[in-house]
Amino acid sequence: MKGLPQLTILALALTLMLSACSKPTESNTTEETVSNLQLVSQDILTIATSELSQGPMISGTLQPVIKAELNAEVGGIVTRVLKDNGDVVKTGEVLVQLDQTTFRDKLLSAQEAERSAHVAADQATRQLKRMQKLNKQNLVTAEVLETAEIKANQTQSDLASAKARTVEARQQLERTEVRAPFDGVVAVRKVSSGDTAQIGKALLVLINPGSMRFEGYIAADQVGAVKVGSTVNFKVNGYPGQRFNGEIERINPQANEQTRQVQVFVKLTEQASFVAGLYAEGFISVAQQQSVMLAPSSLVNEGDLQFVWVLKDNKLMKTAVETGAKDPRFGTVQVLSGISVGQQILRHPQGALKDGISVTIDTKTEVAGKATEASQPAVGK
Repeated sequence: MKGLPQLTILALALTLMLSACSKPTESNTTEETVSNLQLVSQDILTIATSELSQGPMISGTLQPVIKAELNAEVGGIVTRVLKDNGDVVKTGEVLVQLDQTTFRDKLLSAQEAERSAHVAADQATRQLKRMQKLNKQNLVTAEVLETAEIKANQTQSDLASAKARTVEARQQLERTEVRAPFDGVVAVRKVSSGDTAQIGKALLVLINPGSMRFEGYIAADQVGAVKVGSTVNFKVNGYPGQRFNGEIERINPQANEQTRQVQVFVKLTEQASFVAGLYAEGFISVAQQQSVMLAPSSLVNEGDLQFVWVLKDNKLMKTAVETGAKDPRFGTVQVLSGISVGQQILRHPQGALKDGISVTIDTKTEVAGKATEASQPAVGK
């Protein structure tokens, strides 16, 4: 028991000695980390000029130019619906079949009436010819000849009417088969087998996806800067990370009565497999210039001031910059002053950096750095 305090004192002394030895080492490590920053090549961005585009914003939807709502041209029961939403169809292909029973009976009746009218017309024509010969021989009076002529004319008129009724009955029978007016895709199916289709009832909506265009709106105060042929760059909901190009094809001469915005129609430069009705937004390029452009992640914001970390003589220097317009395509920001082409800056400054800190660049990851830069907007090298 008497030796216990001595052991305790000895253990405490050893602990203090180890603690005293470790403190300088930890302090030296921290000092070394602060005075020398280890970077890889892709952390550095070489300043270069790129295109800055400016113009009014545009928003709207993608809509097909070639679109048809197929309605019933005759009344009847829907017996078959041969195509459904998303089915590809060819011109002339039957899409919906209506009951043909009534219309087939009407056609048969009309054809029989036409045959009877044809027989009557032939008889009246032959009778007229006989009366004409007899009249020349003074065997019949002029009144008899006139009566034969009237009957022949009447039967010819009856025959023409019968032919017209036959054509109409045949057309009605053909309209019981609703066919595709163009190559396309079924967008909306509005009927099913067994439905009663009145004349004018919507059956299907057919679109041609290859005729898609961007129908958007711009603010009325921006319409003066826009003209036919202006370039449009936009993105589409449902296609993340992709941007598309087009040009203005037409401008609506009348503003929307409710929003007072002006509608513009954008022809796509390249057709893609778009889905009609998707929301799209972008901007119309009316002015371009070459300027120094940086991603917002390269800028450090301190209140109303903005800075970049410039690499010079293997040291980082905190440098104030003046920014200008923003490119809506990539979200990059124009730098008006503070840095120049050819300088190198820290691409993504993070943490508490010290002005004048030394930098060591590891070039072993240069290949990986180039691959990373290839995925960035064209704001530098």
